[in-house]
Amino acid sequence: MEYLAIDFETATSAGESACSVALIEVKDGHMVDHHTLLQPPGNKYFWRNIQVHGIRERDTANSPFFPRLWPQLSRLLAGKLVVAHNASFDMNVLKRCLQYYDLPPVEFNFMCTVRLSRKVWPQLPNHKLDTMGRFFDIQFKHHDALEDARLCAQIPLKAMEALGTDTIEDLQAMTGVYSCPFVVI
Repeated sequence: MEYLAIDFETATSAGESACSVALIEVKDGHMVDHHTLLQPPGNKYFWRNIQVHGIRERDTANSPFFPRLWPQLSRLLAGKLVVAHNASFDMNVLKRCLQYYDLPPVEFNFMCTVRLSRKVWPQLPNHKLDTMGRFFDIQFKHHDALEDARLCAQIPLKAMEALGTDTIEDLQAMTGVYSCPFVVI
C-alpha cells in the first residue's frame, strides 16, 4: 500500500500564493515527511492568512519560489494516489501554481479524506481536520502544513482499520469514495 498526503498553506486568497507545502509518503504504514516553505508571488501576505497559519513575509523571504520546488514535487506525485483533507482546496492551489508559473502538470489521482471521513464516521458532528484529530486522539498543530499532512495521511489507515481492509482499492469500493485524476485546464 502506497500513497501520498499533501497540504498547502497560502499567503492570500489567491490559489497561486502557496507559502508552505508538505507531502507525506506512506509506504506499508511507514511515513516519510517532505516539507518546505515557499515564497509566494511578491512575498505578499494577507493579515487573515497570517492569523490562520502564522507564516509571515520574513519567514519566506529567502524561501524558494514554487518553480524551483516543482521538479522534486512532480517526481513524488507522478503516478501516485494523493490524499488531501478538503482536496478541492489543495488541488486548486497546485493547479493555480502550475498555471501561474506556466509549469507542466503531472499525472496522478487524488482522493478527499473529508469525503472518506464522512462515509466511515458519519456519527461525528463534522469532519474538519481538528475534529478528526480529536477523534483519533492525535495531538497536532492545525494549519501547519506538515502536521496537517501527517494527520491527513492517518485517515485512510484508520478508515481501513475501522472497515477491516488493508487495501485502498477495497476502501474505495466499500465507501464509494473514489480517486479522481488531477487535471489542469
